[in-house]
Amino acid sequence: MSGCASSHVNNDGVYLFDARGVAKRFRHAAIFGALDALHPGETMRFTNDHNPLPLLAQLGARYGHAIEVSYVANQVSGVVIDFRRQ
Repeated sequence: MSGCASSHVNNDGVYLFDARGVAKRFRHAAIFGALDALHPGETMRFTNDHNPLPLLAQLGARYGHAIEVSYVANQVSGVVIDFRRQ
């Protein structure tokens, strides 16, 4: 994936969002906007350079069970998480 935010869809129909290219001060707003745009059953695959624990807490408070969180990769070099809209 490139180093910029993306609205591209991969072959699995999953929307790709690479947060590494989004300025830190705009990241959470961009992520919330992308998640708000998902329709039920759609998935956004999120890539970041670190595990976003504060973001996950905010997502839980904002969306509750409406967003399912599944780690695809969780390594020191970065994290990939699927967010699926319920």
